Amino acid sequence: MFGKIKNKSILILMMTVLLLLVCACAKKEEPAEEPTVPDTSETQETETGKVMVVYFSYTGNTKILAEYIAGLCEGDLYEITAADPYTEDDTRYDADTRAYKEQHDPDCRPEIEGQLPDLSGYDTVFLGYPIWHSEAPKICYTFLESVDVSGKRIIPFCTSAESPVGSSALNLEALKPEARWDEGIRLEVEMSKEEIADWLEALNLSE
Repeated sequence: MFGKIKNKSILILMMTVLLLLVCACAKKEEPAEEPTVPDTSETQETETGKVMVVYFSYTGNTKILAEYIAGLCEGDLYEITAADPYTEDDTRYDADTRAYKEQHDPDCRPEIEGQLPDLSGYDTVFLGYPIWHSEAPKICYTFLESVDVSGKRIIPFCTSAESPVGSSALNLEALKPEARWDEGIRLEVEMSKEEIADWLEALNLSE
């Protein structure tokens, strides 16, 4: 009788050892968990910053370059549109035209059509415009005085057949000194996308 009990005990012990060996082998065969790769997409966006390209264009020259810039920077576009659209007669370089009168009236602020953009999520704002009577069109003044650009980097650029950027960018900067302004630049209306890309690279937008 004692022999039977002893044999049963040995059998139970052997079965326990065998079960432990099987469990150990099963654990070894389980695939190792892949390391978790952190999502850096949000960090990348924060480092490079978001870009908004704002422009006013009557003839379409500034619009073409603004679209180049937005595409190359993967930025957003906002077109400043006059509530009272300009006509060809309005923009002639005569003393009795609408553009002449607006540009020589320091208090003139033409109304903008539609909703203004929310710039709170952007770090860099390009501001493009043609040169009218040696200055940025007064509707660009309306835009700047209507939005918050505190601490943002603003890169002004103008388009013109012959006129230089002159004091136009400095006069815009005077409206919003709380922003970080780059020096204004005149871009040739015939510039290619490749030439625009070279200019953008020199701006070091990722810094």
